Amino acid sequence: MRMLDIIDTKRNGGRLTDEQIQYFVDGVVDGSIEDYQISALLMAIYFQGMTAAEQTKLTMAMLKSGDQLDLSSIPGIKVDKHSTGGVGDKTSLPLAAMVAALGIPVPMISGRGLGHTGGTLDKLEAIPGYCVELTENEFIAQVKKIGLAIVGATGQIAPADARIYGLRDVTDTVDSIPLIASSILSKKLASGTDALVIDVKTGAGAFMQKLEDAQKLVHALVEIANGAGVKSMAIISDMNQPLGNKIGNSLEIEESIDVLKGNGPADLMELLLTLGSQMVVLGKKADTLAEARQKLQQTIDDGSALNKFKQMIIEQGGDANVINDYSVMPQAKYRIPIQATQSGVVTQIKANEMGIASMLLGGGRSTKDDKLDYSVGLVLNHKIGDEVKTGDTLVTVYSNQEDITQVEQLIRDNFLIGEHVQKTALVREIITD
Repeated sequence: MRMLDIIDTKRNGGRLTDEQIQYFVDGVVDGSIEDYQISALLMAIYFQGMTAAEQTKLTMAMLKSGDQLDLSSIPGIKVDKHSTGGVGDKTSLPLAAMVAALGIPVPMISGRGLGHTGGTLDKLEAIPGYCVELTENEFIAQVKKIGLAIVGATGQIAPADARIYGLRDVTDTVDSIPLIASSILSKKLASGTDALVIDVKTGAGAFMQKLEDAQKLVHALVEIANGAGVKSMAIISDMNQPLGNKIGNSLEIEESIDVLKGNGPADLMELLLTLGSQMVVLGKKADTLAEARQKLQQTIDDGSALNKFKQMIIEQGGDANVINDYSVMPQAKYRIPIQATQSGVVTQIKANEMGIASMLLGGGRSTKDDKLDYSVGLVLNHKIGDEVKTGDTLVTVYSNQEDITQVEQLIRDNFLIGEHVQKTALVREIITD
């Protein structure tokens, strides 16, 4: 078999056989295929696409190129969640606790943030002592004990994806749906979960800015996951403005705990109940999404979800005093209000630009080795559709530097006030099969 023939087949719109895809992935991992030939095939896939069968085979071959967790010793249906990421998206934190409180094991392997989007692990590390690095045995033991763990990847997960992703980045083939889907699922399915709920973001602050592109991706993800034997449901949610009111690591832990105390913002709570209801149905703790939604709300009302989150913090070495005292986390020196210069209605809050503002304060990374300032970020005092008056505080900036001229200008340029606005629905589509 020759790599040249594989490139030729796909370049001309043909379907790759299972053997050709396996040969390609094997060559990526062992280094026998050169970067320029990998890049050529990636470009051919970008233009010609892949069938559902090709996408599934590529995903499974990439998954099997590295370590896979065996969670079979954990009783029950293990359910996980994946999001394509967004600004202020801290859903994994309260969601995992809510679902686990209903007796569904949630073994969650998460990542770090890069650029203007935050990472779940970074947020958790704002809690003093919290350890995101557990061995495989420790991870499994904790899920058995309390039904929940949120950790970083252990071992070598999907090494083929690591090399392919680096080449996608420099060959402008990142936004190929088959390549995105196989990248996401090769890593997620390697975690050994039985069922998966997926949240694909769309809008100005999302990778898939057009709804039709988000629809193509979400259906590909569900189809591949189900084809791989992992039961899946999904939603498409809006990311034209940040999710919730707080952006930044310590601040997002605060908002997550606020949610579990029943004091969270309405948009975040709606997303949690929508995603969580799918997880509960897949975990067979409810027959319908409506019933699941009621059960999830009960975990907030009776405090069981908050207690589950506290248990996880304790098990992973964190300071559980954070539940009632947010000051145990790093705190910013300055809280600087950005005030409205006119009255009207909030018409736009560009999510990606708010994320960049937080990153400029030190709350995000421009390279993977950057050191984070967990204390900084933004608190949005108003959201799209709110009425404001001149002098009202639009955003409170949490900063350790007094001069925030660049950050303030970025916020003002992208937090717009006008006369009227038509709000976009938060949940754009629900996929249950």
